[in-house]
Amino acid sequence: MADWKQAAAWGVLTLAFTGAANGQALNYPAAHLSDQKDVYFGTTVADPYRWMENVDSPEVKQWVDAENTLTQSFLSDVPQRAKIHARLMELNNYERFTPPEMEDGRFFYRRNSGLQNQSVLYWQQGEHGESKILLDPNTLRDDGTIALQSSSATDDGKLLAYSLSEAGSDLEKIHVKVVETGEDLPDVVDWVKFSGISWLKDGSGFFYSSFGVPKTDAEKAEALKRAAYFHKLYFHRLGTPQTSDVIVFERSDDKEMTINGGVSEDGRWLALYQGKGSNNALVVKDLTRTGWQAETSPTIKIAPDADAVYGWIGSEGREVWMQTNKDAPNSKIVKVDLDHPEPSHWKVIVPETRNSIDSAVMVHGTLIITYLVDAKSEVELYQPDGTHIRKLALPGIGSAGVNPGKKTDEETFYTFTNYTTPPTVYRLDMKTFASTVWKQPKLTFDPAQYETRQVFATSKDGTRVPLFITAKKGTTMDGSTPTILYGYGGFNVSLGPGYASSRMAWLEMGGIYAEAILRGGGEYGEKWHEAGTRTHKQNVFDDFIACAEFLIANKYTSPRKLAINGGSNGGLLVGAVELQRPDLFGAALAQVGVMDMLRFDKFTIGYAWKSDYGSPSENEADFRSILKFSPVHNVRPGVLYPPTFITTADHDDRVFPAHSFKFAAAMQAAAEKTPGARPVLIRVETRAGHGGGMPLSKQLDVTADMYAFLVKELKM
Repeated sequence: MADWKQAAAWGVLTLAFTGAANGQALNYPAAHLSDQKDVYFGTTVADPYRWMENVDSPEVKQWVDAENTLTQSFLSDVPQRAKIHARLMELNNYERFTPPEMEDGRFFYRRNSGLQNQSVLYWQQGEHGESKILLDPNTLRDDGTIALQSSSATDDGKLLAYSLSEAGSDLEKIHVKVVETGEDLPDVVDWVKFSGISWLKDGSGFFYSSFGVPKTDAEKAEALKRAAYFHKLYFHRLGTPQTSDVIVFERSDDKEMTINGGVSEDGRWLALYQGKGSNNALVVKDLTRTGWQAETSPTIKIAPDADAVYGWIGSEGREVWMQTNKDAPNSKIVKVDLDHPEPSHWKVIVPETRNSIDSAVMVHGTLIITYLVDAKSEVELYQPDGTHIRKLALPGIGSAGVNPGKKTDEETFYTFTNYTTPPTVYRLDMKTFASTVWKQPKLTFDPAQYETRQVFATSKDGTRVPLFITAKKGTTMDGSTPTILYGYGGFNVSLGPGYASSRMAWLEMGGIYAEAILRGGGEYGEKWHEAGTRTHKQNVFDDFIACAEFLIANKYTSPRKLAINGGSNGGLLVGAVELQRPDLFGAALAQVGVMDMLRFDKFTIGYAWKSDYGSPSENEADFRSILKFSPVHNVRPGVLYPPTFITTADHDDRVFPAHSFKFAAAMQAAAEKTPGARPVLIRVETRAGHGGGMPLSKQLDVTADMYAFLVKELKM
């Protein structure tokens, strides 16, 4: 690889290319080509932008600055941009709440008054007590880039542990507050990552997960990009320094396992989750045994191998209720006797059905199961022995999320949402099973003007692919309506009806919003997920293309009016599909995407994605499959790709920003050799990460810029 100083002398930021794009000349910042090549199973693959992986180098920073300048210049002449941003502000200016979590009669919940960058944590004594601010992250930094992540109260509700992240990083720092006074205790736990917080029953300390604290400043600087291995579960005892924290559990035999722990309601059991991709192993420690703190203390092995999903629901004595898709792709509920934890002794409480179980919780001795029926929620209630009680009457067709609770709780809370209904929090009486509204947003639009319909496209291999389409009533179906098609399709993640103010802005602009339910997700259980993984990943792209073709064939839109959008794994989706079918789309919006599929496992937590993507450096079949769709490696000069808008962030330590840098550079280099090439722009946000915890102001800026790009390129 050439030295960056030499590359700068070559004029890395000179105006390398002027291309005609919709009548506007674009001057792309030059990105030099290195001679880096790698050999995979006898195949030589060039990686000319490897230097972009050094994201803190002066050369990369100069390139990023120049790209941001170009992008803002391109969007500056879109007259609707300011109006779009203003309407996004109006649509987001509504009060919203999370469902409360209850500990010993105290309610803990988050509220955003409307345009606050971060939601505020409140507490109150009982359902009708006075609401008090416990933590306002907006006061911690003027630009709102410090976010509240996890929080957990002690069993008596007197202390609350909470974690903060900065600039969008996955790294968190845990603090502890006295709830009554709001005072912070001296306890601080740093370098926490991919972690929950779970207290001992007596409130003397809590469990958390971490890769450990780097020893030097150099190691700390590398932590945002290097692959992190050997995740561990630690225990922090209140009143002691972090250096005294003990490792309770780790898997020294498998550096790629992620470890998390949760304490049972009765305080007796510590459930130890060992994650491997979408699956996990599950073992249990008895917290009543002397010496449980020792890493080598004995465990009860419920599921020693990460060969399926195993989720703890609740326990009674030595009996445990668990959700699993072991030998049941759509999941089932089983009861495990910890004296005989082997699968041969498990008792099936609620058997697998044709519908996939999305979640299961136990409250007041009632098992509450949320099923996905063609990606829509249905909630069923059961007795602990599996006897069916009733179906919960939901407010309509949409998505529901039920809070877990305790045996003593006489109520719990759930949220309900769909594409035109902001999340409303309902109180569920666990004696009568009656639902009443607890908190409901006041709308700044009329939802009756819009409608959602569910249709089904047919994929290349004949698979039936659900598609939700939302539009203003009376929209003319003549192929002229600008449409956004959104998808994800991976990691067993389920999409479904859900509200976003940004989508309402698009609908008000006269657009259609379509959401594709693709293989690789969890909407139809593990078989649906597996059908979109590893050497089957092309199925996901085929499903998305089929949905696009359905929208066009049925006159919802046309290729010149159809934009595709996705983030993270969905960013990969957008990149792959626009390269495979450039004729089908009028624009592509690729957000924080995994674009270099041959090196995704070299950074941060990327190795955890091998369960879905495969291992390109270790498995030849995976390599051959991946090379066919990896966006960075499939850009071809001379092809008229759709106008492309790429977004990432300088602190994204989930999907390393070099993925997007390389893709943008490759697309721009191809445009240099393509007459009439369409614009390729990248927008790099500062002090932001993968999306979690991003201040509202930054979210609205990104959305306004994406919509301004579509206004310009779709000729709206």
